[in-house]
Amino acid sequence: MSMPDFSLNGEVVIVTGARRGIGKAIALTLAGAGADVAVCDLVDDDGQLQAVAGEIEKLGRRSLPVKVDTSKRAEVETMVQKVLDRFGQIDILMNNAGILIRSSLLDLPEEDWDRLMAVDLKSYYLCAQAVGRHMVERKRGRIVNTASQFAFRTMPGMGPYSIAKAGVVMLTRALAQELGKHGIRVNAIAPGLVKTEFSRESWINPDFVKQYSAQMPLGRMGETTDLTGAALFLASDASAYVTGHTILIDGGALA
Repeated sequence: MSMPDFSLNGEVVIVTGARRGIGKAIALTLAGAGADVAVCDLVDDDGQLQAVAGEIEKLGRRSLPVKVDTSKRAEVETMVQKVLDRFGQIDILMNNAGILIRSSLLDLPEEDWDRLMAVDLKSYYLCAQAVGRHMVERKRGRIVNTASQFAFRTMPGMGPYSIAKAGVVMLTRALAQELGKHGIRVNAIAPGLVKTEFSRESWINPDFVKQYSAQMPLGRMGETTDLTGAALFLASDASAYVTGHTILIDGGALA
């Protein structure tokens, strides 16, 4: 009986939102599994994106940092071409870029709605479309989208974000149906509250962390390393018969 294959040797990965947090952790994990990784982010002037690329190269893999606004089609297409020019192929797309705007739906300015949907949903479609066309030509590929536990529930101030992330879950399912016949699998991970700069407002408060952890079946908040195993599973041939699914990684919050 053969063992599950988590190896990514010879594979090329694009990770968006890779400068820090979940994206960085996923990029380093996939590089550790043998992949060459293009790390892509809107921000590249603080040195963090280049630092991630440097860490990947220290693992013995190739890396390419790319500045890109994934909510803009022209920039996405340029990103894809840069990766193809450098590596010659794209095997895996990790859609991870995201922003959070807290607001009630009645108070949310239209421009904030447009920006949130552009980054957290439209950008995933644009990247999947641009990379997906290349994957269709090769008759193989994997796409993994970062959704959220808030795709399945919401709370005051999180409505707009929840709507965008629920859209990511349905985008994942729709892409899986369309692309499966081309040998392309599409899945998603849905993190709970994880300690990153994205959620810093919550976890720097000791009282919040204590109260939150007490309510969790696993008794603690999540770390970025809690997500990387599922990301590697979905990116690798270990999940060869899995598509259209969203894996909740929330410590049991929705149990």
